[in-house]
Amino acid sequence: MSDSIPRFSDYLVFVDESGDHNLTQIDPQFPVFVLLFAIIPKSDYVERVCPDLQRFKFEFWGHDEAVLHEHEIRKPFGDFLFLLQRPLRERFLASLTRQMVALPATVIAVVIDKPAYAARYHQPVNPYDYAMEAGLERVFRHLEGLGQAESTTSIIVEKRGRREDAELELAFRRVCDGANTLHRPFPLQLVMIPKASNSTGLQLTDLMARPVALKHLRPDQPNRAYEIIEAKFRRSPAGKIEGWGLKLLP
Repeated sequence: MSDSIPRFSDYLVFVDESGDHNLTQIDPQFPVFVLLFAIIPKSDYVERVCPDLQRFKFEFWGHDEAVLHEHEIRKPFGDFLFLLQRPLRERFLASLTRQMVALPATVIAVVIDKPAYAARYHQPVNPYDYAMEAGLERVFRHLEGLGQAESTTSIIVEKRGRREDAELELAFRRVCDGANTLHRPFPLQLVMIPKASNSTGLQLTDLMARPVALKHLRPDQPNRAYEIIEAKFRRSPAGKIEGWGLKLLP
């Protein structure tokens, strides 16, 4: 076994989800599961993304220990109770929108319409596993296009529980060992961190998954957040998003 440190890539990948992957009890109000990957250059992450979010937090809390959660912003409680004051909320959302517009990320999202998915397959694969495989394949193709195929890239996810984490690790390793449509090993390493972790990348990724889900559920509803995310989707050389940065299943 070599004692040398692996050659790490120039990118980080953050992963978050919206909805659940239960196919036996599907919530009729939110029958969709989204797994979203945000690919960010390390140089931008260190020099711009992290300092910008710190400054944003200093403005509204006076410190940078508050952890952004889309749910708590949408339905304010805890550290976000001040958002019940309309002028502060408007200022906060305008500033957060500027953060998201400036975010130098390439986005890949896998959207699974659960009722259609369950109806199409006799024994459907767990949606999380399927979404992870489809997402990692596109992440690897994107990194390959950036000349990073021989370097190790960290895939950073939030811990969800002992059993769920073990299942995720198994699915991740299976895909990276070659059980994918490319039939190639992927040089990706899984990094699982606690939910309370103050990870800049995971917090910003958390803000993107739900708007993508809502766009699928209510395509005609105004969705400013999705418009910002749409500009960041991975695209084909001809500018196509679907199949490249956005995978819809089934």
